[in-house]
Parts: sequence; structure tokens; C-alpha cells
Amino acid sequence: MLRFDHKPIRGQSLQPLDEIAGYRIRPGYYNRNGATQTERGVSFTIHSSGATKCTLLLYKPQAKEPYARIPFPESYHIGNTYSIFVYGLRMEEFEYAYQFDGPYDPKKGLLFNPDNVLLDPYARAVTGQRKWGEKESDEKDFVYHARVVENNFDWGKLTQLEHPFEDLIIYEAHVRGFTKHESSGVEHRGTFQGLREKIPYLVDLGINAVELMPIFEFDEMEGTREVDGERLYNYWGYNTVSFFAPNTAYNSAVEHNHEGDELKSLIYDLKANGIEVILDVVFNHTAEGNENGPCFSFKGIDNNIYYMLTPEGFYYNFSGCGNVMNCNHPVVSQFILECLRYWVTEYRVDGFRFDLASILSRDENGAPMENPPILRQLACDYILGKVKLIAEAWDAGGLYQVGSFPAWSRWAEWNGKYRDDMRQFLKGDSGMAATAITRITGSHDLYDPTLRGKSASVNFLTCHDGFTLYDLYSYNHKHNEKNGWNNTDGDNNGHSWNCGVEGETELAEVDALRRRMIKNAFATLMCSRGAAMFLAGDEFCNTQFGNNNAYCQDNIISWLDWSRMEEYQEIHDFFRYMIAFRKEHAILRKTTKAALCKLPEISIHNGFPWNGGTDYNSKLIGIMYAGRDEKNVRDDVVFYCMNAYWEPLIMQLPELPAGLQWKVCVNTNCEYEDGKDFESETEFYYRKTLKVPPRTVIVLLAETGV
Repeated sequence: MLRFDHKPIRGQSLQPLDEIAGYRIRPGYYNRNGATQTERGVSFTIHSSGATKCTLLLYKPQAKEPYARIPFPESYHIGNTYSIFVYGLRMEEFEYAYQFDGPYDPKKGLLFNPDNVLLDPYARAVTGQRKWGEKESDEKDFVYHARVVENNFDWGKLTQLEHPFEDLIIYEAHVRGFTKHESSGVEHRGTFQGLREKIPYLVDLGINAVELMPIFEFDEMEGTREVDGERLYNYWGYNTVSFFAPNTAYNSAVEHNHEGDELKSLIYDLKANGIEVILDVVFNHTAEGNENGPCFSFKGIDNNIYYMLTPEGFYYNFSGCGNVMNCNHPVVSQFILECLRYWVTEYRVDGFRFDLASILSRDENGAPMENPPILRQLACDYILGKVKLIAEAWDAGGLYQVGSFPAWSRWAEWNGKYRDDMRQFLKGDSGMAATAITRITGSHDLYDPTLRGKSASVNFLTCHDGFTLYDLYSYNHKHNEKNGWNNTDGDNNGHSWNCGVEGETELAEVDALRRRMIKNAFATLMCSRGAAMFLAGDEFCNTQFGNNNAYCQDNIISWLDWSRMEEYQEIHDFFRYMIAFRKEHAILRKTTKAALCKLPEISIHNGFPWNGGTDYNSKLIGIMYAGRDEKNVRDDVVFYCMNAYWEPLIMQLPELPAGLQWKVCVNTNCEYEDGKDFESETEFYYRKTLKVPPRTVIVLLAETGV
């Protein structure tokens, strides 16, 4: 039968079609996920493939019980999408959540329960954990609600910085731990604003990118417990609750319906000062855990889609955290893509570091894929076209892909082999010299430039996971007793060395050796090809007291102790100098135009000129970089020399073209001072031969002779 009485309405606003629970409603904006405020009301859109019914719950702020329940009419249900527009709602007056009904069959992965209150996966703000370490209701009846957020932050004419990847000097920091200690000297300790107060410090240090440990809304109360009278939390934040919402516990002030403004102000000021922002993102698992964990979002919406499940309906656990997101399911991959686009467009972030990224290369049964759709989709996306994509190229299920992560010439990797190999060489292990040279000069055995380009390796010696740089040379063994697991957690093979005494010591010779080892490590990092990253606080010898897995320590173990700056000012100044030195000499970071003097771009001189050979006992290496400066007006020739042996060794330097001579710029055996003449404290014969002290790095520069 044909109908001729229904005519399209033009020239006026869409009118309500129905009324439920006293609210006038009509179908919402199907293509706008989450909640969208307009002048006339709010549109709510959510998806579920398996649900048979969806109900919108409205709450007064901080209320436990909803004041309205609005079932979605069947006519508002298109495909697997539920969308409703509710007239008269003002975002400051309500919070919202959902309930889904549908089949319940755990063996098939179906967990629909009409009594479960579920958080919108697209929530821009989450209620209930505004204050760190506190929940607004008892654990047993706690549920998450969402708020509508007004995105009207004015970015002005701020543009993306787009630093070349190989120029990056990345500073990894935890927002709370960076300024929580009273020694930080900021007004708003432990917050986005507190970090913002430290921007002048970061500018002075010279870094050009910060990598923030997870700042998406997470549950620090997950697994909270008490050990030796100390309350422990899920401090690091690798247990995401909501992927579109910033962690409100990191705000210094209440931002109801404007959540994210303080974070945006931080990002704006960092970028205005030339510092890119990279977010550490956790798409490998969520805070819902395994079959014994809570059900507050994905589990109750489409458990069998969002998570990898065994044939029995249990959760695969390649993350080591209870569940694994099913990243290569089209629904989940689309969700991840939309999330990253949101953070790039609304927060203007410059890149992402993907925690346990190898999970994103697994198929829906957990098997590794050669060409994972999600990784290719992110690599080729238009919005993400110039952001940095950095993979932690392994997972807790044994998949290790350093050097083989699917890349499409876009993905870079945390170079875990650089960390492990260089730690061994720097502390004097035998058989590591040839490998060290390979790592310093770009790890081309892992990252063939013809296949991966020259922007694949993020070199690092320390990160949040493991020893700090100070602890790396103060402890032979991990000391994680305060974590409450009888020291069974954490890495057992950190390639550390205590320099003769375990832990703190008053022995001057041990302290001097530790300082030298720290300077050796950082000088080497700054003279290595590839982006460089180091852990916040390493520049003033911050310590975790030997704890190499401080994920649960919301205290002085994890907080930066800025008072150590006074004792280790020399180390800080050395870091600042080496950062500036790396910036000044492009040839250390990347290929430049060929040197006018015809020296090769990279050459090896192990003990005497042009000797590229090593053996099991080799401890002395020499690497010469040669090219032109970034203005292409003069040659830039730098010589890096490392003696990892416990006795002095002789290094014969290669001859320089006429008019050039070697000048000592770095000698880690000397106490560093700005402007110091290191050559006068270096045994340097006829500008051709160095007597390199034990466990010392010397860096020389070819300069015009007098």
C-alpha cells in the first residue's frame, strides 16, 4: 500500500515525535557518538550488536538513583545503533548512563543484564573519582556516570609543531608524580596545572617532547591495598575506564561540563614553547578485568565483540591485566580510530605511544597477523597523517616484535634492544662492543632504512618500567618489597650494576663512579641515531630506592624529589649541555649533506683509525660522524669515544683534513661545569692520541685550527 499523506517538513526545526517519562523525544544524531548538547536539548547515541533493548538513565549530579529512565523506542533503533534526542536537557543539570537488555550466556560471551548501569564508551567526562584515592560512594554500589562536555577551548592560530621524528628528545613523565612532592615548589602539586607551572624548567632543560603516562580516566582504586601501613594504588594508570575522558583527579579545580580545559591549557603552553605532547595510550585492555572483574561498560554492551574470548567464554590475557581488547574487530578498530582522532582534533596532541602494542597485531583468536587492519588503518588515516605513532612492540603473552612491528613506514618502536644491549655494554659486559656500535649508529639490523625509513627507533635506557638511571648504577638487584609481593614482581634481568655497594653509600669513590656511569649513559644516548627518550628525574638522579616496578607506589618512591637537584646539580647541568650539544650537531641525529672534506657519514675507529673490528674482549669503541651543519655552510664532524673497561685505554684518532683539529667537548671523567675547558683535563697527545680513563666517554669536535 502506498502512502501519500506524509510530507517532508522544511524550513523549521525538527519537532518531538514522542514523550516518555515526561520528556519530549525524537531520533537523535546517529553519526555523532556519545552525547551532544544543542540549544534545544541533548542527543545520545550508542551502539550494541547483541542488545535487544536500551534505556537511557538520567541522574541529578552525584545522585545514586536516576530521576528518569527513558527506553529507546524501537523506531529509534537503526542497525546496531540507538540514538535519541531529549528536548529541554541542559548539560549542567544531569549525568547519564545506560542499561542494556539482551541474552545472557557467558559461554558465548554474552553478559547482558538489564540491572547493570553502564558507562558510555564515548563519555567525554566521567563522574565519581574527582578526588584522587576517593570514590563518591562505597565500592559495592559504585557506578560510573558520564557528563556532557562543552568543547569550546580557543586554540587560536596554534599550529602542530611537527618536529622531525629523529630530532625528538622525549621526556617521559607521570603527571601526578612529577610535581606531587612538596619539593617541586609548585602551587598545584600533582596536577596538570602543576606540570604547567614547570614548563620554564622543561624549556631550560632543552627537551622538545613530553610523553605523558596515561591521562585517560582510570581507576587508581583498582586493587588498592595496604602494605606496611602504606596505602597502595594503581598509580601508573594502565587500567583505562574511559578512552575519551581525561583523568579528572589530575585537575587542580572542578571543571564540571568543561572537563579537559586544564589539560588543554597545559598542552597549549607546552606547544607554544616548542614542546610536543605524546600520550601513552592503553588500548590493549581495560579496567573491567577478567570474569571476576566489574562490568561497567564494554562487558555489558558487547562483551563478545570488545574483548578476545576463549571458546569457553573466558578472557584471553596477553596483557597480563585480566582481559584483552579485540582490536582488530571492525567495531573496536573503528572505536580506536575515532578516539585517536578526537585527541588529535580536540586536544591537539602530537603523537601516541601504544602500551603493549603487539596486542594490536593479534587477530580475534589471539594469533599474530602479518598485516593487522587496525595498525594499517591508523598508519594511513588522514587525521593521524602526521602524528607520531610509537609502539611498545611486545606484550605479556610472549609476542616480541622489536624490529619487526608492522609499520607501513609510519610506526616507530621503543627500541627495547637498544636499552638492553647498551646497558650491558656500558657496564662493561664482554662481547657487546659490535652490538653497541650497531645500536648507537641507528640499529639498521632492526630497522632497514629502505623499509622502515629513518624514523623507526626510539632509543632509551630508562623509562617508567624499570630502574631510574640513578638506581641502574646503585643496585644489582630489584628491591620491590614494598609492593607486597615478596619481591617477586618486576624485571629480574635489568642489566644494572651497583658500582660496588648495594644502595646508598657514603664512599666518595663509589659516588664518583656512579656519577660517571650516569653521564656515560646520557652522553651515549645523545650521540645515538634515532629519537631519544629518558625518564623524568634522571637529570637530577631521582631514585626509587631500587624499586623497578613502582606501579602501585603513590609516595616518595614514585614522586620526583626535586631537592636532589641541589646535590646533583652537576648531573642536571651535564644533561642540559648534552641536549644542547645534540641539537647543535644535526649529524648526530640524522643524515645531512655530505661533508665537504669528503669524510664518510659514519666511520668506526676502535682504538686506532679506521679499525671497525671487535672481538669478545673489546671495550673501546670510536664512532665518527661527518656531514654538514643544518645551514649547509660548514662541515660538522663529531667523534664519540667510549671506554667501558676498568683501566685506561689508548685511542688513536683519525687524521682530519688540513685546517681542522680535534677539540675535546665532553669528558665524563671530569666534573662538569658550564664553559669548562675539558681539554686541559684530558690526556691528549699532539691532538692525535687520547688516553681514555676507565669507564669514560669522551666526545670531540673537529674545529678550525688556530
